[in-house]
Amino acid sequence: MAFSTLAPYPISFTNIFLPLKKRSSSLAIWNSNFHRTTQCKATYEVANDHSQTVPRRTFKFQPSIWTYDYIQSLSSEYTKVTYKEQNLMLREKVRMMFKKMESEIDQLEFIDVLQRLGVDYHFKNEIRNMLDNIHNTQTSNLKNNLYGTSLKFRLLRQHGYNISPDVFACFQDKTRNFEKCHSLDIEGMLALYESSFHSFEEETILDEARNFTTKYLKECDLNGNRDTYILHLINHALEVPLHWRIHRWESQWFIDVYERKKNMNPVLLQFAKMDFNIVQSIYQEELKQASRWWKKTGLGEKLNFARDRLVENFVWTVGTNFNPNLEYSRKIITKVNALITIIDDVYDVYGTLEELELFTKAINRWDLNGLDSLPTYMKICFEALYNFVDEFDFEIQNKSGYHVTPHLKKVWTSLCKAYLIEAKWYHGGYTPSLEEYLENAWISISVPVILTHTYFLIQDSFKKEELVCLQEISNIIRFSAMISRLANDLGTYKRENETGDIPKSIQCYMNETGASESEAREYLKSMIFTLWKNMNKETHTSFFSEGFKDTIINLTRMSLCMYQHGDGHTIQDYEIQNHVMLLIFKPIPIVSTRQ
Repeated sequence: MAFSTLAPYPISFTNIFLPLKKRSSSLAIWNSNFHRTTQCKATYEVANDHSQTVPRRTFKFQPSIWTYDYIQSLSSEYTKVTYKEQNLMLREKVRMMFKKMESEIDQLEFIDVLQRLGVDYHFKNEIRNMLDNIHNTQTSNLKNNLYGTSLKFRLLRQHGYNISPDVFACFQDKTRNFEKCHSLDIEGMLALYESSFHSFEEETILDEARNFTTKYLKECDLNGNRDTYILHLINHALEVPLHWRIHRWESQWFIDVYERKKNMNPVLLQFAKMDFNIVQSIYQEELKQASRWWKKTGLGEKLNFARDRLVENFVWTVGTNFNPNLEYSRKIITKVNALITIIDDVYDVYGTLEELELFTKAINRWDLNGLDSLPTYMKICFEALYNFVDEFDFEIQNKSGYHVTPHLKKVWTSLCKAYLIEAKWYHGGYTPSLEEYLENAWISISVPVILTHTYFLIQDSFKKEELVCLQEISNIIRFSAMISRLANDLGTYKRENETGDIPKSIQCYMNETGASESEAREYLKSMIFTLWKNMNKETHTSFFSEGFKDTIINLTRMSLCMYQHGDGHTIQDYEIQNHVMLLIFKPIPIVSTRQ
């Protein structure tokens, strides 16, 4: 089904749908214990606007737990020059370690540890040169080494090298089953499990590898005399695979685990801790600036029916682009996320259908004149969005000479049209089919809006073929948006089902097939698996730069993380609070040592 209002993005996801039937398969890598608590309550409010009494639906969202005064009071000792100088010295010591890694397996392990500790961004050239050499070397001593072969496959594919999954064929028997004798190699099994999530859709050997290793890792005796370091990695991987995790949160977790590893490198550990805390101090300053901008706009006070989630909106940007040099990108995308949250609540919880139609037309006109028909709260919202886009366009023109407003207007208009379709469904009591819902919902999740802004932030130059892909919304962006939508629906279903909202993908599937809620959840998770495979393939074939493709992948990961335990963007529960504290507010303790 096509929507005339969404003409810029014609797409059908029929080719990636699994058959619409009941499914009962068990997926070990997803945490399905969603929180049941809710912090908002459906009410009906009578507002006085234009001298009329207007009944409208609204919610009482919990105020932000991160107050303006608290954010402005943030300080870190790691802004001091002495720490930065010490960090530079440690970095050079780590750089020298590259020369000491002689064997192929040592090189692969070193790269893997650098990535998991979150310091690999300092050594991009060294890592690329090392991987080039590994990839181009015809002879390898890793044959019949399950651990080494799996690690090599994962790292090379992650970095965009062409490597066939046939490298795993030697670990299968004559019937193409993975031989049980390899189950004695628990590190190899874990490495194979992690590698399997880098598969493309047609690579069935990696599907078999994931099924085999998942069953083994869940059922093997992990309570015997095993290395606790490996046990931590296994439990962590079974919850969510490494390929689906947020780099910065993974770094914070892995630093703690690595410290307990036998034969860990103390210089590398010290450098990772120091670097994490210094980068965290940069995030704190950025958040303080974002908080001042948010307070200056007055949107939180003027539009108090909406969610005030500035910190969460900022955390999205850190998860998507953590590199400390991308400060400007985080600044802009935090504003984009904040405006999306406000506009989402205008459509979902406050505006009447008549008002929403007027607002959508105003967005489509993109003109500050002729706003008299809008109620006051919508004028405030439109002017904030218009001024932001205008300022952003001015800044990009100064840097690149390129006029980006037409691209931005297009995605904001399409987003609002998608919101309007959902509002009509809600007010009409209509339940769409799953495909009809997803044709609209991959746009209403707002990923195209976020990534369109991001493209102009991280590109050194704008290439014609890339701009065409951007304008038409290429497959890699669509797949990211679909995964984000499904993750959102899985996480927010409980809250939105209790407070009242349009039917989401779970209800649409249940209504269409008669499946239970648990069966619907399993079906959506199966779709996520398929979409990840498609997105993995797209990262190897897309015109876009490596930096932009990394951003797309990271935004997808951030969606999985934010909605893993429920509605992490709206419900300020313990899980998300703890993540935010560790990422932004709480430095890693460092014991002073002399190296």
